[in-house]
Amino acid sequence: MHPIVSVSWLAQRLADPNFVVLDATLPPVGVLPKVDTRGRYLAQHIPGAVFFDIDELSDHATPLPHMLPAPDAFAESMAALGVGEGMQIVVYEQAAVFSAPRAWWMLRTFGAERVFLLDGGLPAWVAAGLPTEAGPVTRSRADFHAKFNADAVKDFGQLQKVMVEHGQILDARSSGRFTGAAPEPRPGLSSGHMPGAISVPFAELARDGKFKSAEELRAYFAAKSVDIEQPITTTCGSGVTAAVIALALEIAGAKGVGLYDGSWAEYAGHPDAVIVKDS
Repeated sequence: MHPIVSVSWLAQRLADPNFVVLDATLPPVGVLPKVDTRGRYLAQHIPGAVFFDIDELSDHATPLPHMLPAPDAFAESMAALGVGEGMQIVVYEQAAVFSAPRAWWMLRTFGAERVFLLDGGLPAWVAAGLPTEAGPVTRSRADFHAKFNADAVKDFGQLQKVMVEHGQILDARSSGRFTGAAPEPRPGLSSGHMPGAISVPFAELARDGKFKSAEELRAYFAAKSVDIEQPITTTCGSGVTAAVIALALEIAGAKGVGLYDGSWAEYAGHPDAVIVKDS
């Protein structure tokens, strides 16, 4: 099934106990004061939705942001939230396409097979005149047995091999950060890009808070000389918007997509990293 679902599709199934809806909104990086996305969730969310806190659900044993947790830790967190891997799971966010694809990717990487993203997120739901509610949501404990897909995740060593073999690396950061003209939002990191990487700013994959169509995305990737029939590694600043590219590639029909989880936060701080800046 297509990974994107409409608000009308979800509205018809909202009462189904085998469905679970997750608000997976992260605060935008570098925006001050920091946006309280959990507070916004508590003020207004799709009925029955649970807050999927990407920061909280990440690995806190590493200083790198948003790294995947251990499979057993993720499984326990999902079970406690009432998310079962056999359920149909719909993720959404409170504004434009940004962080919900990371939740989609995390769930898929840990074995959930029926995970979808709500087209247009909460704004589309509200614009359709559909009801919302406020306050926390508590679901009954569910069964989640994580089945880790190692092929979906790349580490620094694997990324180096991709570069040596001139494989396809797609970078979701802004063009300024990619070229080195703009600074990184995280202190102490140089901007620039990996050798051979292709700039694919994640905002270019969506329009008005919705992913572009499969046809538009295929044309976009073709214009970037990306072969969606060949293996692709996606990257970004911290592994979040790399998932936007991964989901766009899924929509376009690509296979063999892996995400570099450490992304630029790890790469730019690694002593063996080669950083390219465009003149």
